[in-house]
Amino acid sequence: MTTAVGPDARHDTRLQRVRGPALVAGAVLGASVLLHVRDPHESGSWGFCPWLVLTGTYCPGCGGLRAVNDLTRGDVVAAASSNLLFVSAVPLLTFFWSRWLLDRWNGVRRQVNSRRALMFAGAVLAVAVVFAVVRNTAGGAWLAP
Repeated sequence: MTTAVGPDARHDTRLQRVRGPALVAGAVLGASVLLHVRDPHESGSWGFCPWLVLTGTYCPGCGGLRAVNDLTRGDVVAAASSNLLFVSAVPLLTFFWSRWLLDRWNGVRRQVNSRRALMFAGAVLAVAVVFAVVRNTAGGAWLAP
């Protein structure tokens, strides 16, 4: 369900309304540039995954920095090889960010259905856990970074 922005926010300029999405885009761009410049493929260049150091198993995020680096170089296959979950989530994240930006641009505020949001968060968590478990088995070794 969508509603027009309330009376308190209607005096906000478009620039003020899109500040949040713009800051997120700037942070993602900045992190991507840093990962492009300082190659995470070199062992220890960005530190080590605490989960991997403590348990010896890969977490769902292991290989994510290498995947971003590969994406900044236009190598989608290498990025998917580093972290398939992250690469496959990029279109979904882009969709949600774009919808957020367009809603803010047009002055639309969506009502959040807390039950639906909780179910979505649970599904994302379940997919991440399954991905982590599978990538640490012999059959899922091809998912390891």
